[in-house]
Amino acid sequence: MKRLLIVDDQTPVLHALRRLVQRHFKPQQLGVEVCADPLQALQRLQQAHFDVLISDYRMPRLDGVTLLARARELDPRMVRMMLSAAADFGTVLAAVNRAGVFRYITKPWSESQLIADLRAALVFDPCAAPSADELERRRLEALEPGITQVEWGPNGEVLMPGHLPTRPGEL
Repeated sequence: MKRLLIVDDQTPVLHALRRLVQRHFKPQQLGVEVCADPLQALQRLQQAHFDVLISDYRMPRLDGVTLLARARELDPRMVRMMLSAAADFGTVLAAVNRAGVFRYITKPWSESQLIADLRAALVFDPCAAPSADELERRRLEALEPGITQVEWGPNGEVLMPGHLPTRPGEL
């Protein structure tokens, strides 16, 4: 049986997420624990193995990025997901860089998307060897930093760095 720990300082959110997960997974498929205090959650992570950790970002005493980063140190194979109403780029960047999050889920969440992300997390191995495509992307980034970062225009066109898209006839 796989195990999930959900951490959020808002009890109604915890109850809603537990009910959502329990509607889509049988108890023998996925055990669900919830915790409203991030420091208690950290203690729980030291006591037991969890396959997936979903944490809110803004919580008192310990923010979600720090909790997820510490969880990563405790068990690198645990899949970490961030749940937050904060959608600013800095928060997302910290979640990815410091905590190695698998998914960043915004509040309010889409039930179908959250369940799809959770299903993907349950089969994902964060310690697996990178694919050939990932290795090539890393090689190219090492040679030319930023080369794999593509900006897309409103019509699907690739934008050159520092250039604004033009409308037809505005050359």
